Amino acid sequence: MENIPNDPFMLLSYVNTRLRDDYTSLDVLCDDLDINRSELEAKLHGAGFDYMPAINQFR
Repeated sequence: MENIPNDPFMLLSYVNTRLRDDYTSLDVLCDDLDINRSELEAKLHGAGFDYMPAINQFR
């Protein structure tokens, strides 16, 4: 996860933008960017955000 923002709020913005513009799901994003999904979700959950598959965003 070294090529993505470390700050959870910057990470939220980055991931949600990429999900909106480029990826159909969190799995596809993680596979393409070689990101550990569990680590990403844990980091964003720690800041109060959870992935919502129905809208393909963290909220």
